[in-house]
Amino acid sequence: MPEALKVSRTFAFLLVDKFPMFSLAAAIDTMRTANRMAEEPFYGWTTVSATGAPVTASNGLQINVQYSLAELPAADIFFICAGLTTEFEEKPKVIAALRNLGRRGAALGGLNIGSYILAEAGQLEGHRCTIHWENRAGFQERFPQIECTGNVFEIDRKRYTCAGGTTSIDLMLEIIRQDFDPGLANEVANQFHHERIRSQTDRQRIGPERDLTGKSEKLRKIVELMADNLEQPKSAVRLAKAVGLSVRQVERLFLRHLNMTPGRYYMSLRLERARELLRQTHSPILDVALATGFTSHSYFAQSYRAQFGRSPSDERRTTY
Repeated sequence: MPEALKVSRTFAFLLVDKFPMFSLAAAIDTMRTANRMAEEPFYGWTTVSATGAPVTASNGLQINVQYSLAELPAADIFFICAGLTTEFEEKPKVIAALRNLGRRGAALGGLNIGSYILAEAGQLEGHRCTIHWENRAGFQERFPQIECTGNVFEIDRKRYTCAGGTTSIDLMLEIIRQDFDPGLANEVANQFHHERIRSQTDRQRIGPERDLTGKSEKLRKIVELMADNLEQPKSAVRLAKAVGLSVRQVERLFLRHLNMTPGRYYMSLRLERARELLRQTHSPILDVALATGFTSHSYFAQSYRAQFGRSPSDERRTTY
């Protein structure tokens, strides 16, 4: 945005190696479109890297930035945008900068897996946050004291986090709604053919069935309960009671919509979480088994091999 234009709010985006281009573009273009719909340059944005050098995105494109951390201008929200990795050469500088901003009371945000770096910098203590679903298991293992909800985005006081991808649009639309009104947010959403503006309470993809849109609301509720109770799985009776159905009615619901029994679906959720933990953490395999509701190491290994065609130890060796 030309410097001659006076803006009311400026957002800074700190890009680190292998950052997700789509998450950044979705956030910035939502603000650009809001300016056009509002017919005023309300939002401005800047890009930053640790040293001011260009940054390579996860798609291989190299992006020039406007500032380094040493010359960082004032911003209303400072977002860190990270994607394929949380490890990069200039990480100590980034952590130090985030801590300094936090001490000064700055509003901080994370796109995609930026929450992980914010947490490492100690900036999410006492705040709700979210992160891309692929990284949530590892995040919860590393930072058990932080509430990571698994929703599409979270705004908790001065902390703004989203799961990346199209959720960057939803987060910015919520900011626009708060700054202006729902009407402008809807106008911007329409420009992107964004059919429904997701709210802070909307969850990310849940388990192997990635799209439950249009399915029974009671089915969705049961799946959410399953996903939230993997370490100590709920019984079929308790799941059915939670939605006011009988066990037999729940079984018919799963067979009709998902072509599998509730027990098989629950097992798939637990094993998917186990695979995420094996890939994202160094936790002992027995700890992974216990964290996903298996009290027997042999039964866990047997179930894992049946689901994925390899043992948990093979999964760990392949990952690391």
